[in-house]
Amino acid sequence: MRIRPLQTPTPPSSTTGSAPVAQRGASQAIAKSAANTSPSPAKLDGMLLGADGKSYPAGTPYTQVPSTQPSSGKGQGTLIFVNGMGETPASSRGQAQRIANATGMNVVPLYNATEGGLKDLIQSVGDTFDLGTNKAVDSLADQVYAQLIAGQPVRLMAHSQGGLITSRALTDVRNRLVAEGGMTRDQAQERLGLVGVETMGSAAPSWPDGPKYVHYVNRSDFVATFLGVGRPLTHPGKDAKVVSFGRFNPFGGWFGGDGHDTSTYLKHYVPFDDAARA
Repeated sequence: MRIRPLQTPTPPSSTTGSAPVAQRGASQAIAKSAANTSPSPAKLDGMLLGADGKSYPAGTPYTQVPSTQPSSGKGQGTLIFVNGMGETPASSRGQAQRIANATGMNVVPLYNATEGGLKDLIQSVGDTFDLGTNKAVDSLADQVYAQLIAGQPVRLMAHSQGGLITSRALTDVRNRLVAEGGMTRDQAQERLGLVGVETMGSAAPSWPDGPKYVHYVNRSDFVATFLGVGRPLTHPGKDAKVVSFGRFNPFGGWFGGDGHDTSTYLKHYVPFDDAARA
């Protein structure tokens, strides 16, 4: 059964000009009240953002959420996208459209909510060391686990902190396949082979073995180069492909630079199967 989306009530429309002043005033008050009840980004943490402008609760199968399609028409397959820190729901949806256009796939954003720079940074540190609770991690893990238990493949794409969330969620899924799914560790790793992961400027330095990975690293992106798999002594996952481009510039993604932007990364996108085989 399809789970109904959470949505802000739409106030009744008013007829300007002919409506009495009191009626117009009441309509304006209703509209203002409805606007004030729009959920904050924090309340959407871990939820799925539909292309219909509605937000769907965590646990809703992503296959039941209206996906963002390429501008050229319906895409081939669907991927889940996890955004980085500091993104609003609107910007996450905007990134989803650019990803759909670049990959030719339908995209369902799984929202990693922002609560301000400091809180986002603290949460990212926690994700790096698998500390604390992150609703986006739990939501993504549930989506992937449900697919793998059913023997179905799943595609993921992540940017920046979204990479930390994805790495942490995949580790949780591996552990659940053993603890709840009754698999051995080797069987769990083999089942994770149904997962295809692409990252752009990820902040995650370590990834569990099993999934097929393609990591994009812009050498002028501080996050990917100094925190993610662009630096030495990391584990991008067994047989992972790391696609590097650009020239080294530690300030490229900071102080107004665009080195960390998804739009910069998507200019260098290679179809997943081609990159994975390269």
